[in-house]
Amino acid sequence: MKKEIYLPYFKDKKVTILGLGLLGRGMGDTLFVAENQADIICTDTRSREKLAESIKKVESHNFKNLQLIIGEIRLIDFENRDYILTCAGMPKDYEYLMHARKNGIPIYMSAALVVSIVYKHLPNVKVIGVTGTRGKTTTTALIAHILHTAGKTVHLGGNIRGIANLPILEKIEDGDYLVLELDSWQLQGFGEFKISPNIAVFTSFMDDHMNYYKDDRRAYFLDKANIYKYQKEGDILIGSNQAKEEISKYDLEVEVSIPTSDILEMNLIGKHNQISARLAYEVGIKCGIDESNIKESIKNFKAVEGRLEDMGLFRGVRVFNDNNATTPDATIAAIKSIYEKYNKKPILILGGGDKNLPLDHLEEVIKEDVQDFVLLEGAGTERLKLDRKYIYERLEDCIDQAFKLAQVGDIILFSPTFVSFSKYFNNEYERNDLFVKEVQKYA
Repeated sequence: MKKEIYLPYFKDKKVTILGLGLLGRGMGDTLFVAENQADIICTDTRSREKLAESIKKVESHNFKNLQLIIGEIRLIDFENRDYILTCAGMPKDYEYLMHARKNGIPIYMSAALVVSIVYKHLPNVKVIGVTGTRGKTTTTALIAHILHTAGKTVHLGGNIRGIANLPILEKIEDGDYLVLELDSWQLQGFGEFKISPNIAVFTSFMDDHMNYYKDDRRAYFLDKANIYKYQKEGDILIGSNQAKEEISKYDLEVEVSIPTSDILEMNLIGKHNQISARLAYEVGIKCGIDESNIKESIKNFKAVEGRLEDMGLFRGVRVFNDNNATTPDATIAAIKSIYEKYNKKPILILGGGDKNLPLDHLEEVIKEDVQDFVLLEGAGTERLKLDRKYIYERLEDCIDQAFKLAQVGDIILFSPTFVSFSKYFNNEYERNDLFVKEVQKYA
């Protein structure tokens, strides 16, 4: 997109950015807005020490139009602004955002802002959005892989590690494809703009984030539903059978396209990954990609890091990294997928922070379908009614114990079930990177 098209959305605008962040997305968006001559206040309540790397990168640019407010948040920064650019996951009743609304200030999220600009200026861009409690990352990556292999120009965004959304505006051209992984919080931003992707994909709907939604499952669904709520004539909603059944509980009117039930040849294991592949296949068909090309792309696709990823053999022990499994359902799916593929019960590493989700079924599956298990301490772990023979504060110790338990030919599965936030991890990516680093010691 030409700079002169998107520049008016930023130049001379007074913008407060809520959340500099640690993953590169908030920082990337902040730098983009600054480079496009907005008057910026970027505020983050975390300490300068915790945000040191992000701060260093931002301050190295020496922007005169950018003010960093770190370690505190001020009401005055949510007054007399053109708009607020907020990170995903902030409570809707967060007092500072409420204060902005009372002052008539719009609140945007970066993925939705990008799509709103694209819709106004690049009518031939195809926007594909993927949401779901489970499976959205793999489905998003599969869709992008299919399109890219077919020679299409593809831009990835949304909830993708290290990828800021606003810089997409510099690269995207009419006729390109924009593929977005969208969590429920980012979809709040789509609700603000009253827009939805041209092709919406709903992978699954299960209990999750109930601590954020205060055990209100309907509120969680309504945020997810923004992926299709504002679709126009000719737009498409594609969903799994499970997603369609859940959608029908809340929305009887919406039409959901269900993909083929054919088994697709692929490297990934598990029924849940077959569902992701079928959804991606259906998107490929809707985009006019040749059926044989789609199947070949799916066949060659490698697992996304941290999503039931086969890391290979370490001292004769196969290791699966399922770091991003942060619900009981996800861990259950991983355990059963491994047993179906290898006819083996894995040695499981799990544990972490709590989401207030039911654990009864997971406990049953662990007792029946797991060879042994090692627990990582955390508020969620404390709720597990399991033997605490092997429980550790540090992930490194959990990995060491798992390898002590394993014999040649065994399988170690890291599928945490719980969130990563603790004194050791700021986010799931830090946990993932530490797991990968520690396992490599056994190479």
